[in-house]
Amino acid sequence: MEKQSIKVVSTNREARHEYFVEEEFEAGIELCGTEVKSIRTGTLNLKDAWCGIKDGELLINQMHISPYDHGNIFNRDPRRVRRLLMHKREIMRLYGKVKQDGYSLIPLSVYFKGSRVKVKVGLCKGKKLYDKRQSAAEKDAKRQIERAMKERY
Repeated sequence: MEKQSIKVVSTNREARHEYFVEEEFEAGIELCGTEVKSIRTGTLNLKDAWCGIKDGELLINQMHISPYDHGNIFNRDPRRVRRLLMHKREIMRLYGKVKQDGYSLIPLSVYFKGSRVKVKVGLCKGKKLYDKRQSAAEKDAKRQIERAMKERY
C-alpha cells in the first residue's frame, strides 16, 4: 500500500482560537471542476465557514472559493453551500452531539490527499473570553522561555 501525499491548501487558524477542538474528522467535499482548479491555485478562505446537518446531509456554509480565472459560464457562486461526504453513521453521531451537548462543527483545514480534496472537520466547543486570554498568556510564557533558552546557549 503506497502512502498518499497530503498538501494543505488552507487552514482555519481562527477556529483554534475561538473553540476547543474535541475531535477531528476527515470528509470529502462535493465540488465542480472549476472549483477544484481554483483550490489548486490556493484561492480559498475558511475564515467564516461552519458546518451544519440538514436532512441527514453534512453541509459546509460560508466557505469562499474564488471563481477560477480561466473559467467560463460554468463558474459557480463563490459562497454556495457545498455537501461534505461522510458515512451516514458518522453524520448521525455528530448530529446527536451537536443537538444535545452544544458542540459546533467547524472546518479546520482543506487539503489534497492524492488528487482528492478533503476537509478536516472539528467537533468543537466554544471558548469563553477568559479561556482565550489564558491561551494567549500560555503562548507568551512559552515564547519567553524559548527566548531565555536561546540567550543562555
